[in-house]
Amino acid sequence: MPASRYKQLVDQLAADIRGGRLPPGTRLPTHRELAAREGLALMTATRVYAELQTMGLVSGESGRGTFVKEALPRGHGIDLRAWNDDTTELTFNSPTLPGQAALYRSALRRLAAKGDADALLRYRPHGGSAPERAAAAAHLAHRGLTASAASTLLVSGAQHGLTIAAMALFEPGDVVAVDALTYPGFKLAAEFSRLELAPVPAADDGMDLDALADLCRRRRVRAVYAMPTLHNPLGWVAGLAWRENLVDLARRHGLMLIEDGAYAFLAAQAPPPLAALAPEATLYVSSLSKSVATGLRVGSVSAPPAWIPKLERAIRATTWNTPATLTAIVQGWFEDGTVRRLETEKRRDAAQRQRIAAQILGPLHPVAHPSSYFVWLPLAPEVRADAIAMALMRERIAVSTAHPFAVSHVPHAIRLALGSVDLDALRRALEAVARVVADRTDR
Repeated sequence: MPASRYKQLVDQLAADIRGGRLPPGTRLPTHRELAAREGLALMTATRVYAELQTMGLVSGESGRGTFVKEALPRGHGIDLRAWNDDTTELTFNSPTLPGQAALYRSALRRLAAKGDADALLRYRPHGGSAPERAAAAAHLAHRGLTASAASTLLVSGAQHGLTIAAMALFEPGDVVAVDALTYPGFKLAAEFSRLELAPVPAADDGMDLDALADLCRRRRVRAVYAMPTLHNPLGWVAGLAWRENLVDLARRHGLMLIEDGAYAFLAAQAPPPLAALAPEATLYVSSLSKSVATGLRVGSVSAPPAWIPKLERAIRATTWNTPATLTAIVQGWFEDGTVRRLETEKRRDAAQRQRIAAQILGPLHPVAHPSSYFVWLPLAPEVRADAIAMALMRERIAVSTAHPFAVSHVPHAIRLALGSVDLDALRRALEAVARVVADRTDR
C-alpha cells in the first residue's frame, strides 16, 4: 500500500473521530475486517490502528477489540487541573485543616522577629543546615527510622527527592522494578533520567516477590521502588514478613531500595520501614506536602552515608537548596511538635472521609485503606474509565483514570482523591461518581 494511502486512511479515521462521526465508545472493525474493507494487508491495518492509538484516539482491549476513546484533558490525571472554580477536584490531594493558615502566619511573624533574618537571604547548604537536618531526622525516628542528621537531606518535596534519587544513583538504561500500578511522579522522574521501569504484579498486600525474584533472574535489576506503607493508589500497608522478605531478596541480588513514605504518616501502626530493616541499601523519601501543606514544598531524603554526596550534588543541580524561609519554619514545627499534631489530626480527617466514601461507594467495591486520602475504584469489564472521567467532567467533577499510575497494562479504574474539598462537597461528588458508574454499568 503506498505511504500516501496509508496516511490518508489514518487521517480519515482521525478526522471522523475528532469530528464526532465516530463517537466515543464506538467499536471499530477488527484488524482483519478493516484490511478486507480497505483492501489492505493485515499488517498495514494493524499499523493504522497502532498509529491511532499512539495519537490517543483509540484503545485496544484484549478480547474485546478497538474502541474510540473519549479525549481526556492533557495528562489523563497527571497534569489535570480544575477547569474553573466550580469544578470539584478529586484528582489531587491537598488536605488542609481549619486554622492552618493562622498557624503559617504565626510562624512567619516569629521568623521575622528573629535577629538572624539576613541569613535567610543567603545561599544555604544544599541539603539544609545541620540543625534543620537534625530536626528532620528526629521526626523520622517516630516512624521507626534511626537516621542521623548527616544521612538526612532537606529537599523541595517528595517529588524532588525522587527526582534527585533518579539523577544521582542511576545510569540511563538502568532497570528499576516497580509495582504495575505505581506513583506517577516516579514514572516521570524515571522518564527524565532514562530509566527502564519493569512492572511487577501485586500480591495480597504488596509487590509479588516471587515475580520480582524471577525478574531478577532474567534481568539485571538495579533497584526496587516501593511504597510499603500506604501504597498510592491501592492503599495497602505491607506486613512485616513481606518487608523482611523483600530486604532478603534485595541483599541476595544487590538491589537498592527506594522507599516512598509520602503517605506513611496516615498509617498509625505500620511495621518498621524498609530503611530501618536495611539502612545500608535504602533511600527513604518523606514529605510535608500531605501532612502539613502541599504549598510548603519541603521534604526529606534519608540514605546511606556513601550516597549523600551524590544526592547533595543533584540538589545543587536542581534547586541549589530548599528555600531557607520554608526550612526554618519547618524546623520549628518539627521541634515544637506541630508536625506530629497535624499528622494525628489528618489521620482522623482521612478516616472520616473514608467512612463517607465507604458508605456511598460500598456497592461498587472500592479499594482503600481506612485512613488514607484516596480510593481506587475498579470498573466492570464493560465500563470504560475514560468515558466515566469525561461524564464526570461534564458535571464539573475531576477524577483520574488508571492511565497515569499504570506501567504496562492500563486497567479500567479510577482513582478518587478525597482530601481537597470540604465534606459536603465530597459527599455530593461521590454520590455523582456512584450514580455515573452505576448508570454506565447498567448500560
